[in-house]
Amino acid sequence: MGKGDGISRRSVLKAIPAAGLAVAPGLILARPAVAAPKSFPQPAVSAVSAVSASRAVPGSARVLEQTLTVRYTDVSVPGFGKVTTRTYNGTFPGPTLRVRAGDTVRLTHVNGLPPNPDHMGRSNTPHHPNSFNVHTHGMHVCPSGEADNVLREFAPRTSDEVAAGAPEPRYTTTIHVPADHPAGTYWYHPHLHGSIAEQIAGGMAGVIVVEGDVDDVPEIRAADDLVVCINELKVKDGKVPAFTSGGWVAGIPSTFTVNGTVNPTLRLRPGQVQRWRLVAATAFSALRLQVTGGSGGSGGLKLHQIAQDGVTLTKTVALDQVDLAMGNRADVLVRGGAPGRYELRADKVAGPLMTIEVAGEPVQPAMELPTSLPPGRPFLDERDIANPDADREVVFHADSNVFSGAFTNAYRILGSNPTPPADPKGDLTRDPAYGLFDPDYTNHTLRLGIVERWTVRTDETLPPHHHPFHLHTNQVLLTHRNGKRLDPPVWHDTIGLAGGAPGDSATFLVRYEDFTGRAIAHCHQLQHEDLGMMQTVEYVRE
Repeated sequence: MGKGDGISRRSVLKAIPAAGLAVAPGLILARPAVAAPKSFPQPAVSAVSAVSASRAVPGSARVLEQTLTVRYTDVSVPGFGKVTTRTYNGTFPGPTLRVRAGDTVRLTHVNGLPPNPDHMGRSNTPHHPNSFNVHTHGMHVCPSGEADNVLREFAPRTSDEVAAGAPEPRYTTTIHVPADHPAGTYWYHPHLHGSIAEQIAGGMAGVIVVEGDVDDVPEIRAADDLVVCINELKVKDGKVPAFTSGGWVAGIPSTFTVNGTVNPTLRLRPGQVQRWRLVAATAFSALRLQVTGGSGGSGGLKLHQIAQDGVTLTKTVALDQVDLAMGNRADVLVRGGAPGRYELRADKVAGPLMTIEVAGEPVQPAMELPTSLPPGRPFLDERDIANPDADREVVFHADSNVFSGAFTNAYRILGSNPTPPADPKGDLTRDPAYGLFDPDYTNHTLRLGIVERWTVRTDETLPPHHHPFHLHTNQVLLTHRNGKRLDPPVWHDTIGLAGGAPGDSATFLVRYEDFTGRAIAHCHQLQHEDLGMMQTVEYVRE
């Protein structure tokens, strides 16, 4: 990261907002592998190979090499049934990628999907459902070239190429993880405009773990380290239907899975501590999570949060609930209490996401929770703002019944420098371009090394209209919610904003660091992104 901007995790606790381990052959983990409790599913793990590690010379980067093959697969989803869906390597979630700061990740993407159907509609409607790319969500890495570049397209074969027997196309992504990258939980998913929602609704997602200082805290190292990846599927007649109308999301009930299973069971002994890496790999639903139940009126289990969106907190904070917008992550420690049956539940989701059985011989004495954590990312200071009179604003706004056809609503981003209207003198509420994503238009030019303040808000009056804001490449420091200062502020990469009267607002500080190139800012309710709720940002040198 920027010179002089060493990572030091400060206290962010008071301001947390309300709103079986399969290891690929030949691989070693950077820290001792922890076996998942019996019967609790875990994604396969990919880490730096023994060959790559042994050949590394002092000062050279370790290399993680992983092939991600995307095909239609008949997946048996325990607790639900068979689903035909696009997958990474035949499963969902895809393999968990474990790296350390300073490593290099080399991904080979094989597109084994059928040819794309012809698309004659607008660019801000669903299209190219069998093309994809990859985004390493939340990571501070290069957004250009063959790195975390979501403006690339990994297209399938054309019909003519299939008829001619051409091989399935292969694409390469190389991610250099900075030497001072924060240790934490991140995730990867496809991010090609026009196809994101349908692909993530089928489970295309995987977890990235950046290992580091926090993992060596004795109380954390002693705990089972478990991925809890929550996917939200849209399934009809055994498959994910094509995104063909504006009512597609509301018309199909969501099926929630944890690590590819509906309501798996996790076993925990009284007094035992587990680390859950909670990942909201959802496209449409925010998750207000809590652990309920227990016998004898125990009233559930506390979630002791130690990280938000990959940034470690200074000490644990005991919470009854943790709020995750679409794309958020939270690392929590959970200690087994009174024996009994508990459930991880999300507000407005009918059934439990997973069941926790606290049983067996108690751990004596009970495992400890850490009281302090390694220093991490330093706070920004409002006094460092480059131009206090030039704050940026993002306003999420929808206009109804603008277009003819199956997608009638216009999902716009207004505020500072919106995409220009096609007719500046006309009715902007009916304009076909105003505030909608245009890949040829740069909405924000952001100079490296400076600090700026943004305010993001939604003017939607309906509470169900949720618009999480996500800026690629740089973490943001949330300082205010709905005009109220947070003490202390909280690092995020995705900020949930619920609609209402009034809708939510948030203010954050951000320093643009290290990497130049074109990236994006957008709504992470992903059908809204496919329909135009996205902007282009360009990071430039001063």
